[in-house]
Amino acid sequence: MNPHPFCTIVLALACPLICLELNAQRIVCDENCKLADAPPAASVPVSAPVVKEEPGYAVVSPVGRSSVKMIQQAPRLETLDGKTIAVVGVSFMTGVTHPEIKRLILANYPSAKVILLDEIGIAGPYPAPGVTRKAKEEFQAKLKEMKVDAVISGNGGCGLCTPKETGSCIAAEYLGIPSVIIAGPGFVDQARYTALNNGVPVMRVAQYPGAFATHTAGQLIQNTREILWPQIVDALTRPISEEELSAGISGGKGDIRDDAFFGTLDEINEYFKEMRWSDGLPIVPPTFEKVESFLKYTDLKWDETVAVLPIAHRDTKLWHVAVNAVMAGCKPEYMPILIALTKGLGDGNFRRTLASTHAWIPYSWLNGPVARQLGIDSGQGQINEAANVAIGRFMNLALMNLCGYYVKQDRMGSFGYPMSWCMVEDDAACLRIGWEPYHVRKGFNLDDNTITLASTLLWGNNMAPSTTDPRKVMELIAWDICERSQFALGSGRQFTFRTILMTEPVAAILAGKYKSPEALEKVLIDESRRPVKERAFANYYANPGGAKDGGAHTLRQYQGHIRRDEGGEMTPTPEWYDSPESEQMTIPTMKRGMTAFLITGDAARNKVQTMPGGGYATVEIEFYISE
Repeated sequence: MNPHPFCTIVLALACPLICLELNAQRIVCDENCKLADAPPAASVPVSAPVVKEEPGYAVVSPVGRSSVKMIQQAPRLETLDGKTIAVVGVSFMTGVTHPEIKRLILANYPSAKVILLDEIGIAGPYPAPGVTRKAKEEFQAKLKEMKVDAVISGNGGCGLCTPKETGSCIAAEYLGIPSVIIAGPGFVDQARYTALNNGVPVMRVAQYPGAFATHTAGQLIQNTREILWPQIVDALTRPISEEELSAGISGGKGDIRDDAFFGTLDEINEYFKEMRWSDGLPIVPPTFEKVESFLKYTDLKWDETVAVLPIAHRDTKLWHVAVNAVMAGCKPEYMPILIALTKGLGDGNFRRTLASTHAWIPYSWLNGPVARQLGIDSGQGQINEAANVAIGRFMNLALMNLCGYYVKQDRMGSFGYPMSWCMVEDDAACLRIGWEPYHVRKGFNLDDNTITLASTLLWGNNMAPSTTDPRKVMELIAWDICERSQFALGSGRQFTFRTILMTEPVAAILAGKYKSPEALEKVLIDESRRPVKERAFANYYANPGGAKDGGAHTLRQYQGHIRRDEGGEMTPTPEWYDSPESEQMTIPTMKRGMTAFLITGDAARNKVQTMPGGGYATVEIEFYISE
């Protein structure tokens, strides 16, 4: 009986060893492709497969060590009777929850005294060590002056407001005043780690059951009574346990170059993932020898501090920069770029928005000859080129290991984040059309090398002007700017930073009329205006800080607020609205100095991309030459 041809092919493709074994046992199949025993035959010797032992690697840790000393927290209160309690906070429906908390305190503890926000204020985000912040100092002074015994703060319902409201609790704990923060389900860990990163071992959290802004006033009051109130009392009166003190606190000891783990490539990747040292993608094992090879591209000492990086205030040594560079797949010669990038990570102008649920995506771009010298791409598809990808991944790992940002803990993007990337401005293209490159406009020399850190709320969705009229190209960009404000529909702040990418053909058309990016920006500020009705509708029904509808003002009244507070004026109706009205009440969407114009990307295409986002940090890349 002959084997069925299809069966023979499948078995051969599946595994040659299977075929050998089947031949040895004389197993064939009938015409219906059913396996059947064949007559015995002389056995065919089969050699055992050779199994190679996978090599192991000793690897080092990529994580900087905290520079913050933990405080010794004061005992919790025995009772709220006769105590002075501050109930503070400005986020997410505090106008409903906090008066109810005051009522509950006084109903259950009539001898207590309650101080609300308008009497005492808030501390705001707790400042980094050595940094003075007026709001924090004033809040702590008020706590002392009013002899406050406990602080209740809230409501933490977003990635930026939770650290802000936690700041009041941290400020209180530093004065020996027990505190509790109110937070939604997804922000409990963020509140605790915010406190831990700032030296408070235990932060008690009263968890609200859901998203504050999606609940009616009645639901907010009911949940405050039934769910928040018992947690608040418990948090302020239950003694801190040893288990709470030990949870989450760890401190590295010994030499930062000591081996942290030994294992195969798969074991290392699994261990780093469990330790939250990687982004889940395979890493290059950071062995001692590999890391040392990166240090040859700088004259800095291995244990020299490059930066102390918030939000975990980690003391980042040159060694830690090199470790993360190895893991990301960077080349050793990128070290000067990565050192500058690391310094930029601590700049508040860049990092201020990173915790937000709106998911600002961090990225960077290079100016100067270094990109051309190292083959870092500025053309079509640049962010997918190997060098650009590696630098972008370094940023991603550095945010975790050097800064202490972790998804679901301190980076709270509701739908997550794309990988960080690195771009390059085409300096030569700038000179060809007569515009100065970005770094020159910022005061650097043309041959200086810089890296600029930024963030964006979106990527892609570019616009292709199909006209050679520079005025019309400008108008298209102005319209795009109006559409690309902070948050969808422009529902956030009136003004936002924007990076505008344009390819050389588009920039050349614009340069025929606008002799510099500054000249273009001036015209765009005048043209990029938005109807008050649009702005009011978005900010009223999609306000990122909580619901406005059903409150003190109707939408029509809110339009008046927008008109007064955001510079409303009657201006000519933009051509793109094609409206019978010759004028409209509009507000500006741009402010001078908040827009970066870059010439980059596909030089064979007419493209513009407007990216609203956070602020910028530009750092010079220094090359160290041994004498």
